[in-house]
Amino acid sequence: MKGSQGLLKSASTTLILIMGLIGAQANAAERYIVQYDSNEQGLKKGLAVKAQGKGWFAAELDDRGKSAIMAKAGFKSLEVDPKRYPMAIYNDSVGSPDIEQVTPYGYYQSQADQLTLQAGQKVCVIDSGIAGSTGETGGENLDFNWPAITGDDDPGTGSWDADGGPHGTHVAGTIGAADNNIGVIGMAPGVPMHIIKVFNDAGWGYSSDLAQAANLCAAAGATIINMSLGGGGANSTEENAFISFTENGGLVLAAAGNDGNSARSYPAGYKSVMMVGAVDADNTVASFSQFPSNTRTVGRGRNRTTETHDGYGVEVTAGGVNTLSTVPSDVGSSTSLVVNDTTPYAASGMENQGSASGATYAFGLGLTTDTGASGKICVISRGDISFHDKVLNCEDSGGIGAIIYNNEAGMLYGTLGSPNNTSIPAVGATLEDGAALVASSTASISVGASDYDYFSGTSMATPTVAGVAALVWSNHYGCTTAQVRAALKASAEDRGATGRDDYYGYGIVKAKEASDHLAALGCGSTPPPTGNNPPTASFSYSCRIDDPLTCDFDASGSFDNDLGDSISYSWSFGGSGETASNTFAENGSYPVTLTVTDNEGATATSTQTVTVNDGVVNDNITLSGTRASTLRSIDLTWGGANGANVDVYVNGSFNNTTANDDEATYSVN
Repeated sequence: MKGSQGLLKSASTTLILIMGLIGAQANAAERYIVQYDSNEQGLKKGLAVKAQGKGWFAAELDDRGKSAIMAKAGFKSLEVDPKRYPMAIYNDSVGSPDIEQVTPYGYYQSQADQLTLQAGQKVCVIDSGIAGSTGETGGENLDFNWPAITGDDDPGTGSWDADGGPHGTHVAGTIGAADNNIGVIGMAPGVPMHIIKVFNDAGWGYSSDLAQAANLCAAAGATIINMSLGGGGANSTEENAFISFTENGGLVLAAAGNDGNSARSYPAGYKSVMMVGAVDADNTVASFSQFPSNTRTVGRGRNRTTETHDGYGVEVTAGGVNTLSTVPSDVGSSTSLVVNDTTPYAASGMENQGSASGATYAFGLGLTTDTGASGKICVISRGDISFHDKVLNCEDSGGIGAIIYNNEAGMLYGTLGSPNNTSIPAVGATLEDGAALVASSTASISVGASDYDYFSGTSMATPTVAGVAALVWSNHYGCTTAQVRAALKASAEDRGATGRDDYYGYGIVKAKEASDHLAALGCGSTPPPTGNNPPTASFSYSCRIDDPLTCDFDASGSFDNDLGDSISYSWSFGGSGETASNTFAENGSYPVTLTVTDNEGATATSTQTVTVNDGVVNDNITLSGTRASTLRSIDLTWGGANGANVDVYVNGSFNNTTANDDEATYSVN
């Protein structure tokens, strides 16, 4: 028994020590800010002061220390000294794009805020169309300079201004969303754009579609092509189309790809195309951004050749991680977080839509239910269990909303997954704001449908560079494509290995630096257009199968070079709309002229010869001829032919087309 008592005593002593340790951990000192009216030295006595100012100081206090200092003379107040962490190098401006204009971080990162767009550029977006009307996923997005946007319909993919998915609208917004106090701002706000919709309902297209699109871009007067797309395998027809576009003065950009490997994607892998990789807001290359070598080897044996060229690899990078931009209406998600009634915080919405306002409750890691959360908004730390289970525990505790803050620097972008058994609104927040959110007394959160959303990919980085290229080039109107492309690389912010590397290329694109480079080069000696610039006239036509003498004309390829000023149309046969039709009197070739006039009276014209033939042979034609004595020429005379011109055949072979003036002389053998 005696031994047993000794053992019991030892066990009891050990138990007390363990409990003491637990108690010490539970009451561990935290850093607080002490405010005082007087007795500064008395309040600081025995404390290690960490920071101080007039009427306040910061120190670490446990529960006993807090009680002691609050009882001293001169004490005024005590509050938690929350931690602060480094923010991302670049951040979106705070706000909701559905009620105010938000500036995406890429706008600052690329220095687009340091230049002003001038006239003279037009970006062709080859993608899934744009939300100019009700499309596959949503309705019109109003955050564009619509009078400056044109496009080409396609029998396979449909109307260019009806989205075939949100991708193309997101890309177009990054390039040129309007600067209009709502939504987002593009890299080159309001720049004229031409839209080619190449993706079918299944979400893909062929290389031949891109080759055709390049030609349509050129016909529309585009100076820059953006392709946030790609795939494996080179194709000579596709490659030649982009070579032609660049040789005629254009710049082509395409996405490196999102597989995070060294594979070369096309069309980005063609030498004529500028390949773009992605970085995040901290200037770190994205894990998904492909990084092919700029050295290419083809052939076998004696036919084996190796070539190193910038165009085979990434040339520049730009922001492409969690990029905010336009989407078709109500397709995106809008999120807001306000604490203590007045202070907005950045937040990322999860799937459940709705809003909640009320007192906050520190829910820890949210590992179990807690009735203290009933009727409140749970503030939860990331870690240990899924976001879904954290929100479910909050909801099962009676919580009305959830805020989950990150456990690593930056924003928490999370989803609730599938199946989702929760219904309360939930948002993600940054680690940097976590302490302040825990210390808050009230919060309001809202997650709803939006015309804006966050996408990630080299697809998002590419339009950033395309918009920057338009912005820079518009300020150096006389520079060539090659000079602009070289300037974007020479002025990029070097990251990764010194100089060019496979991941960053030459670095992160910088608009102001590129502009300064071109200014020093002096290639922009031809000044940008000033004052009112004349519009550009362009039209296409097709003649009807069932009525061959009737042709339909489309002038949607015309545009005003002054960022979207309105234009009017006049056709030589009497029409006055953007589209018009005309029935010609008889077979023949006729000149058709389109005249476009902008709102300040400047005009431009385009003329094409339209040939119509209803297939009916005129049996009343009479023909006679005499051969000269030299036997080297023949004089023809005729009558009764219809149309402005006639085709002449000699010895059964076509010789020429001549005016229908009843006579002509031709050389013969």
